[in-house]
Amino acid sequence: MLVTFQTKAYSDITMFGDVAKQLLKLMGHSGTVPSAIAAEDVSAALERLRKAVAALPPGEKKPPKDDDRHGEPPRVGLAQRAYPLLKLLEAAVAENCNVYWRGG
Repeated sequence: MLVTFQTKAYSDITMFGDVAKQLLKLMGHSGTVPSAIAAEDVSAALERLRKAVAALPPGEKKPPKDDDRHGEPPRVGLAQRAYPLLKLLEAAVAENCNVYWRGG
């Protein structure tokens, strides 16, 4: 399943459902798809996600060097996957917009 995040203040962002649900839970949400965050609650969700990403273990914050993976494709950490959602939430806060997400 894919999950698409939307707000009037930013372009839509689509990500894999398991990652989206994990990020939603880090934001303090239940992980329910579809759902939304009201404009007045987006700032708090953004701060929770920022703190959660900052608290991730070092291996989750930046991808390993190619030579660390012994021929395996590079792994994308949760912090990198969270980056577009953080930008969407920042834009929603700046313009006082609701954030919605739906499965697809």
